[in-house]
Amino acid sequence: MTGRITAVSRDETYTFSKTNRDSITLLAGLGVEGDVHAGKTIRHQFRMTYEPDLPNLRQVHLMHEELFDELARKGFEVSAGQLGENITTREVDLLGLPTGALLHLGERAVLEVTGLRNPCAKINDFRKGLLGEVFAMDPVSGGFTFKSGVMAVVRHGGTVRPGDAVRVEAPPLPHRPLERV
Repeated sequence: MTGRITAVSRDETYTFSKTNRDSITLLAGLGVEGDVHAGKTIRHQFRMTYEPDLPNLRQVHLMHEELFDELARKGFEVSAGQLGENITTREVDLLGLPTGALLHLGERAVLEVTGLRNPCAKINDFRKGLLGEVFAMDPVSGGFTFKSGVMAVVRHGGTVRPGDAVRVEAPPLPHRPLERV
């Protein structure tokens, strides 16, 4: 599966949305250079209060641009970086990836997918009613459907920018489905 990066974003402070950039630099074992969520241990503002020493499995947040198309059809205007993602993609089935999938970005960067982003109530502060569109009960399975992207760690650093290719490398079998991280 090959797709592309449509936007890259980062922010130095804890804000819900991230600023779009011309490029971002991924640092192995840390995340996005200059981003508030970069670090070896948890950098999520709420989770740091009760799990400060756990490994940071949320170094990079990726979201599929097709979600914005879906949300627009439901009356929600959302664009790259506004839901806090670092990398926005197109033509990559992020939510269908197994845990441990490798994403080769641009010339040399490699991310390892660790799990699903767990959407928080701040999404409704951004756009009232939006949380129900990215986090819903699946009527068939009775479980939850999470659509707000995936989280990853940086295995090999490099600079990435809009237009760069995204190539997916599946992990060895058996594949494990994504869970919230």
